Amino acid sequence: MSGPERLQAGIRDVTFGARVKVVEPCNLYGCTIGDDCFIGPFTEIQKGAMIGARSRVQSHAFVCELVTIGEDCFIGHGVVFINDTFATGGPARGQKELWRETVIGNRVSIGSNATIMPVRIVDDVVVGAGSVVTKDIVTAGTYAGNPARLLKFAK
Repeated sequence: MSGPERLQAGIRDVTFGARVKVVEPCNLYGCTIGDDCFIGPFTEIQKGAMIGARSRVQSHAFVCELVTIGEDCFIGHGVVFINDTFATGGPARGQKELWRETVIGNRVSIGSNATIMPVRIVDDVVVGAGSVVTKDIVTAGTYAGNPARLLKFAK
């Protein structure tokens, strides 16, 4: 009996801005990380994802393909972005044309263990810890819950 195929986590083919801090181990590949960003340990950022300048991605976050995060954002511990909506009743299984993009505005803070479906979120939004964002957020403010709902407008 042979052992499993072993694949290494690591950093490859990443475009880094200036003064980026990455705490390893993490799995970053084919993505773009802007100036002055922080990437915490045990984080995966997949190809084509973009992280804007001065944003922080905390430990155990998962940023999949087709995700763009704006500038000055905070992505909490264990935040998960989803690009497959299971539009056919199950996983897309390699049919990337079924995936959808997520665009996060500037100055957005997403609390720990939130799940972000393929949506657009405007600037100046706070998403509470553990929330599930299932629809576009078009008004600045604080959102929380499953599904996430507006709790208060931004000042």
